[in-house]
Amino acid sequence: MSRPNKILVAGIGNIFLGDDAFGSEVARRLMNERLPPEVRVIDFGIRAYDLAYAIMDGYDVTILIDITAQGQAPGTVYMIEPDLNQLEQLDANLADAHSMNPAKVLQMIRRFGNSSGKLYLIGCEPAILEAEDGQIGMSKTVEKSVPQAIEWVKTLVDDLLKENPMKEVGTT
Repeated sequence: MSRPNKILVAGIGNIFLGDDAFGSEVARRLMNERLPPEVRVIDFGIRAYDLAYAIMDGYDVTILIDITAQGQAPGTVYMIEPDLNQLEQLDANLADAHSMNPAKVLQMIRRFGNSSGKLYLIGCEPAILEAEDGQIGMSKTVEKSVPQAIEWVKTLVDDLLKENPMKEVGTT
């Protein structure tokens, strides 16, 4: 992959559903970080159409930040590189409790005849995904994972923006 000109970092989540606020909180904090000019950080919350239209705005790379249950200990942070050729199967892996489903957003983009470019997901294993009456505020376990996710996003962005990233893996 060549050096990207535009990178979208997209926080996803519902602040009224406990740990589901993870993506929004990471994005909110990233907005206060010094990032390269190629990077735009947006907290999309649960606005699926806004996310779809933003991705279709010519981004070379999109980094989604979301809560994602992968069966590990609560607070575990993941970096997933979804296979966009298997969007139908992604539904089960990226589905979560809030009203925005990233897999459905990607399917919508494909139906519009567009591409999402390269895609990454920085996710965190929830401790409390849904509270019956809602819950403002994340669990302490997931809250402690926010700085790690921020560092992972910044490292990924740095790696993507290196002039010749292939040199590091021994190719010329």
